[in-house]
Amino acid sequence: MNAAPAGALRARIENTIRFLAVDAVERAKSGHPGTPMALAGPAFEIWDQHLRFDPSDPQWPLRDRFVLSAGHASMLLYSLLHLYGFDLPLEQLMRFRQLGSRTPGHPEYGHTVGIELTTGPLGQGFGHGVGMALAGRMARSRFSREGRGPGNHFVYGIVSDGDVMEGISAEAGSLAGHLRLGNLIYVYDDNHITIDGSTKLSFGEDVQKRFEAQGWHVQHCDGLDIEGLRRALDEARAQGEHPSLIILRTTIGYGSPHKAGTAKAHGAPLGPEEARLSKQALGWPLEPEFFVPDDVRAYFAERVAAKRAERKRLDAEFAGWRRDYPSLAAAWDASRERKLPPDLGALLAAGVQGKDAATRQHSQAVIQKLAAAAPFVVGGSADLAESNLTRIEDGGDIGPGAAAGVDPFIGRNLHFGIREHAMTAITNGINLDGTFLAFGSTFLIFSDYMRPSLRLAALMRLPSIFALTHDSIFLGEDGPTHQPIEHLDALRAIPNTTVFRPADGTETALAWAWAVERARGPVLLALTRQKLPALKRPPAFQLADVWRGGYILLDAGAKPAVILLASGSEVSLACEAAGKLQADGVNVRVVSVPCLDLLLAQPLEYRRRLIPDDGTPVVAVEAGCAKSYLPLLGARGLLYGIDRFGASAPLSALAVEYGFTPDRLASRVKEHLREVAG
Repeated sequence: MNAAPAGALRARIENTIRFLAVDAVERAKSGHPGTPMALAGPAFEIWDQHLRFDPSDPQWPLRDRFVLSAGHASMLLYSLLHLYGFDLPLEQLMRFRQLGSRTPGHPEYGHTVGIELTTGPLGQGFGHGVGMALAGRMARSRFSREGRGPGNHFVYGIVSDGDVMEGISAEAGSLAGHLRLGNLIYVYDDNHITIDGSTKLSFGEDVQKRFEAQGWHVQHCDGLDIEGLRRALDEARAQGEHPSLIILRTTIGYGSPHKAGTAKAHGAPLGPEEARLSKQALGWPLEPEFFVPDDVRAYFAERVAAKRAERKRLDAEFAGWRRDYPSLAAAWDASRERKLPPDLGALLAAGVQGKDAATRQHSQAVIQKLAAAAPFVVGGSADLAESNLTRIEDGGDIGPGAAAGVDPFIGRNLHFGIREHAMTAITNGINLDGTFLAFGSTFLIFSDYMRPSLRLAALMRLPSIFALTHDSIFLGEDGPTHQPIEHLDALRAIPNTTVFRPADGTETALAWAWAVERARGPVLLALTRQKLPALKRPPAFQLADVWRGGYILLDAGAKPAVILLASGSEVSLACEAAGKLQADGVNVRVVSVPCLDLLLAQPLEYRRRLIPDDGTPVVAVEAGCAKSYLPLLGARGLLYGIDRFGASAPLSALAVEYGFTPDRLASRVKEHLREVAG
């Protein structure tokens, strides 16, 4: 650790950070100045004396990670990125919150250099950071030896009162403590203020006792006591056996004569007069705006050089690890590069083709093949592995459930507990680390609990995979509380998200292959509880047709009188109904739609090949609301779905009650053809 600046220089550095934020918020006429004003000193301490990074290589794999869970304080982070020489020039700070700038209102991964994670929805950074720390510990156990190699870094974060209040922090914090993630260090900005006013309005729990009960190492520090914070951070790293929370008592809007310590400093500009008074109170020049003193610039230049020298030293140690452990280095490279065997789809499909089984069972078989072909794949379930069928056989458990004498981070099976929201965030966090590809699993109905973190995965275009089983009313007796109706439509509506609903083993295998090989965002697999028949496909079928989202499964050979579109368990139903219609002289085409998202993204010419624009009636069949099929139906189309909640009964009774039998479907199609014929 280098000697930290002291006295007047340190004050100028902290005020530089503080007033870059104030000036940016004033110019934008919106933003959150109070937290950057309070945390300028503590955040600078973390970055300057504890965080290892190289601004010329933001993706350097040995870097520490920094998570600003309190994403509303984005100008605090932008100021640090700018001062430490990341590619974020001062002009970008001046364009805070403006269209096309690299300084949006909340930090966005992939948009601004140096941002490890999109934050803003409170609690999300907290949860994702747990996943990042877990990935680091897994990498250390699998690849590192004698303190050398990947995974020997820390995840630092700043969390707010709002983060601690959000339910996801309880879920993720509980699991982090249970797993003993000693490489996770959060500084809790305990400023006692939320937008509505004092935290006394709604928050009175003892945060220290809560986190200690969850297995965290907890310390207290005053936000102005930088030496105390330094000792606390050193102790957090040194103890290494538990995640750490440093409760930092701060004053929001520090330096503002009339707004410090109040909610008025939180979510709005100080205003020109209060900004002027704040600068005067802290001895800061009124002009120019966005002022960075020369000695402050010089200090940061020296620190950047020191950070790069530290990187050079660590890279030399890493090179020694590579020489001493070439097989581990090769395995780590393969993981980071996502090396996969050629023709993965065919590899995964072999063995499940032609077999009658629930698609969750097909998925189970595919996961075993995938795990053997891709050692970097890890995953688990929110306490439903026996139902989701996601366990990697002989993969070992991660955490205290590992076998006696086995490293608890060497396994591949994650046990998230009954924590769907945290599961999604932690899965995302593992994938953000870049060493492992993680999947999670639960029932489709419980995707409601996943939505906030799932939306962030879509925003960040993370290739997180979620196997969501029990995908319709046909899970049966558990009844409407467990039977998804609107969920497929809701999930398909999320941009950058790909939803597969496979109809048999072939489609399930190809869905997994697409998720691993091609995804540029989260992939959801909606899988059945009940057994489905293997589909008979035409000779011209190619496995890659599944990746087009839809393909002709059955055709009468003549011009169809009606086209049936179906996904999942309704594909075989559509084929049976088509047989009955054919017997009555109605030519039918059945189009399997394993992925509506991919089908809608196909060129118009391909979609017209499946669904001609000639007035042929189109019927979409799906055991759910199915409104996402409307773009394909046209004026003469029919939506054959479900517009009410399910019921508790055996699936055979539900099929009759809701009209999902071959006879009922065929009858309704004939009725519809009479209606459109006039």
